[in-house]
Amino acid sequence: MVGLQKAILLYFLGINLLYLFLFLLSLWAIIDYLRHTSYRDPREILQSRLTPPLSILVPAHNEATTIVTSIRALFHLRYPKYEILVINDGSTDQTLHKLMETFHLRRTKRIYHKTIPTCNVKDIYVADQPMPWVDLIVIDKEKGGKADALNAGINVSRYPLFCSVDADSILEQDSLLRVAMPFMERFPGTLAVGGIVRVANGCQISEGVVRSVKVPKRWLPRFQTVEYLRAFLSGRVAWSKLKSLLIISGAFGLFKKAPVIEANGYDPRTVGEDMELVVRLHRRNYPRGTQGRIEFIPDPVCWTEVPENLRALWRQRNRWQRGLGQALFRNLPMLLNPRYRLLGLLGVPYFWIVEFLSPVVELLGYLVFLVAILAHVVQWQAFGAFFLLTVLMGMNLSLLAVLLEEMTLHRYPRVRDLLRLFAVAILENLGYRQIIQLARMDGVIDFLRKQNVWGFMERKGLESHA
Repeated sequence: MVGLQKAILLYFLGINLLYLFLFLLSLWAIIDYLRHTSYRDPREILQSRLTPPLSILVPAHNEATTIVTSIRALFHLRYPKYEILVINDGSTDQTLHKLMETFHLRRTKRIYHKTIPTCNVKDIYVADQPMPWVDLIVIDKEKGGKADALNAGINVSRYPLFCSVDADSILEQDSLLRVAMPFMERFPGTLAVGGIVRVANGCQISEGVVRSVKVPKRWLPRFQTVEYLRAFLSGRVAWSKLKSLLIISGAFGLFKKAPVIEANGYDPRTVGEDMELVVRLHRRNYPRGTQGRIEFIPDPVCWTEVPENLRALWRQRNRWQRGLGQALFRNLPMLLNPRYRLLGLLGVPYFWIVEFLSPVVELLGYLVFLVAILAHVVQWQAFGAFFLLTVLMGMNLSLLAVLLEEMTLHRYPRVRDLLRLFAVAILENLGYRQIIQLARMDGVIDFLRKQNVWGFMERKGLESHA
């Protein structure tokens, strides 16, 4: 029992030192990014004739509540030339009806080419557009899941870049210009770029535009606000700097289409199609000596609706954990493989040992120390160190993430909101974190049971968050 307590302590000591290293690297990377962008004007991309056109893919299954708001917001993006493809993936609600009614869709005789295999496409619609540089295309298909819907969108898309956006998300007007910058600077060597995703709950939204940024009123979305800041600003920025980024959020990512088609698109057999594709792109390109860059930049913002009840949040985190396990297991040969350099020797092991196994080890730690206390064999110094490393260090990392946001990007201008975020950063480790770990543990068990159910999240609607 004593040896097990010490092993758990060493595990948490190691990952907390790694978390601290990632935070410091993120701080340096964000400051460097802001310095680099201070003399670059997004209008240069807007006005350049060399800016590559892109396709925005919006997979939608039963998104009648949010779909019109999201599409209207996409019409107002600042980008020279793009098209919007909405993929109605077997919706049983009013999703297609609302699209047809709002945007006056008409059926076309366009032939569907299955460059990537997908479920049957029933019809392809187009709309009369309010802006000459935007085409709206709606693909109506049989239900095949999000990955299958994205593959259908890739098959129909016309342009060399595509951007995947969730139907419950809103992009800021300059998001595409900023996320396209790495492609403008190094088009041959860039495979994909991800942007930050922030919580829309609590913000004032009208006509598909975030008018005022505020912290959510309810506690569950507040906890997720800090969680997202920590994950994106203290995690993905650092892994991008180390050229070991393994995930681009399905809510907002820009990809080069050709290598994705070569990789046969998204894998419909996984519920974590976004991460699995990124890992597979790394796996295919590194051994060829053409390790294209997969980057994350903290500035282009996508606002998304997060769960407001515990049941929906549990399902989401269960699915994320299963998707993580699927992506890692399907690309197991990358683990500790020197052919993949730092990615194989540090990035992939980190996601196995920390991201996938941490709920197992943390919950085991709680159980071990509880049993030790009841059996009167607890090492109180070890128990104190365990509490320090799991709870107090968790608070510290969350506080640092909020501080990093305030020091660099400053998206929450009101002092009241910042104080609320600091309070949330402390409180989330006293109950919320443990619930999330239980949900993730449930996901680990479902992964081992080979459960592949997507799950459902009820939407309030983005406009209603005003």
